[in-house]
Parts: sequence; C-alpha cells; structure tokens
Amino acid sequence: MTVAFPEPGPSSDVPALFLTYLDFYRKTVADRFTGLTDAQARSIRVPSGWTPVELVKHLTFMERRWLVWGFLGEQVSDPWGDHLRDRWHVRPDERITDLVAALHAAGTRTRKIVESTPPGTLAALGGRFTDEASRPTLVAILFHVLQEYARHAGHLDIVRELIDGRTGE
Repeated sequence: MTVAFPEPGPSSDVPALFLTYLDFYRKTVADRFTGLTDAQARSIRVPSGWTPVELVKHLTFMERRWLVWGFLGEQVSDPWGDHLRDRWHVRPDERITDLVAALHAAGTRTRKIVESTPPGTLAALGGRFTDEASRPTLVAILFHVLQEYARHAGHLDIVRELIDGRTGE
C-alpha cells in the first residue's frame, strides 16, 4: 500500500498540519514493513549498522522522549530504551507487529497532546528539560519530531529498496 503524500493546502492551522504530516510519515514507516520477513526486517543493509526494526523502535522512543517525557515532563520508564551501548537495539523476542503498534500508539498520544495544547506552550520542567532556559515550545518540538520522521522514513525507503527493490514515493 502506498501512502499518499499530503498536498499543501490553504490551511494555517499549524498543529493540524504537523499532525497530518506526522501521521503520513508514521504510516509510511509502517508500510515499509509490509511483506518483509522477520529476517529481512532484522538485517543490516547499510554501513552504519542499523536494522529496519531498530529504526521503528527508535522512532517510537524518540516521539515519547520529546512529547511525553520532554514536553509534558512525565516520568517514563527507560526513556532511552531503544538504545543499548550507544546503538539502537531491539531484543530478539520483540515482534515487528508489536513495534509497529507501539509506533501508532505513540502517534495517538501525540495527537492528544497537540490537540489539547496551544502550539506556543513551553515544555514542562522535570522530565527531559530541567532548566528554565532550555524549555522549547510545543511547536519547536513538533518541528524536531517531524524532521526526524522525514529523515528516517527516507533512510527506510533506501533500505527497503536494497532488501527487495520495492521503492517508496
């Protein structure tokens, strides 16, 4: 299934635009797993040494780090749980379907945060941000999260093409 890229329109609703594009990239990442075997999803195809399942887990944790732990200031268990010894990591018993479901669940949580908060609101103190001067706004965090999704979706497009020739947009 190819996910249609959202075309720009006349909207000036910045939070809605962020959510539209984040949903697009989340769906794109999930779509790149369609048809892959477990072995293919766990195989290294690039010199930097990451695997597709590691990337999807990283995106889930990244979104949680920035929005739940970061913006809301909520304490989360193991905010860096996608890393082991300075590398992305997925345990052998973690299933692809569960990792993709977690990615979508993170998106649902992000949507609730964004839809209930003005974009200029500063991140809370106490989670990721402990210094008053370092607190970004929600919109600044959303810019960061969006660029991270876009960059890594492109990485995943390349890896998928190397695995079986399937290309994205």
